[in-house]
Amino acid sequence: MAITAGGVGAAVASGGGEDAKEQVSGPGADRAREAALAAHPGTANAVERDGENGATWEVEVTGNYGKTVDVRLDENYKVVVIEGDGEDN
Repeated sequence: MAITAGGVGAAVASGGGEDAKEQVSGPGADRAREAALAAHPGTANAVERDGENGATWEVEVTGNYGKTVDVRLDENYKVVVIEGDGEDN
């Protein structure tokens, strides 16, 4: 199987991997960031569009105690799930 320049475009367009997610900005991303920080106080590192677990938004937050979690929100900016490794709360 040969890889060509066209293969690169196909890989980017597929959006299959975690690296394919792109940070977003604008009023919707700002609302997602505010909702995520209300649920898990700390610092928002990234805001992305998401489709996992019925979510619309994913906000990566490093909490005030140093743990990093993904806060997934629905289209109404309600928390669907907070995921992270080794959460203490």
